[in-house]
Amino acid sequence: MEKKNKTNSATVKKETMWLIASIALVVGFLGGVVFGVYKTGSDKPIQKKMVSQPAEKDQGASVERAAQIFQLEKIVKENPKDFASWTSLGNLYFDNGDFQKAIAAYTKSLELNPNNADVLTDLGVMYRRAGQPKKAIESFDKAAKVDPKQETALFNKGIVLMHDLNDFDGAIQAWQELVKRNPAATSPSGQSIKDLVERLKETKKKQ
Repeated sequence: MEKKNKTNSATVKKETMWLIASIALVVGFLGGVVFGVYKTGSDKPIQKKMVSQPAEKDQGASVERAAQIFQLEKIVKENPKDFASWTSLGNLYFDNGDFQKAIAAYTKSLELNPNNADVLTDLGVMYRRAGQPKKAIESFDKAAKVDPKQETALFNKGIVLMHDLNDFDGAIQAWQELVKRNPAATSPSGQSIKDLVERLKETKKKQ
């Protein structure tokens, strides 16, 4: 379940003292994993022929990425039903940290191909980064429903439930569902999800 972490620095919102204490007790085991949500492996390499001049509004991006964005924006404008290009554009916005544009691009991709679990998962990450955790959960749930093998969605759901919505029990349930689907599931850092769930249960009992 190795995924690319796109969270530069995740900030935990104000939480109850109980949750803060719980995190303190398990942080050694978690290794910081639960503070970030993860991107799927949906990135597609952009063909060199698609590279053109960068858009002025993408000055913060690398020259290559800005050029790719510029060209993809042109492609989807000319062919708005090209869901693959919408997805690639969303991925580039994702990497750029442009949450709202990534959300818009992924949404267009899903209008054309609604059962793409990777795009649904990445959309959820962008919603979370944009400060919309409930929409993130909705997107993760859709991804897990359309593809039972989409483990990242369930892992990320637990992250958002615990750290953004203060729902400790909900996080445990999400990760239990992940273990049910794949008993050998691990976090992106290699931690056993099954062990994580058991330790969180033990932590809760001590509160």
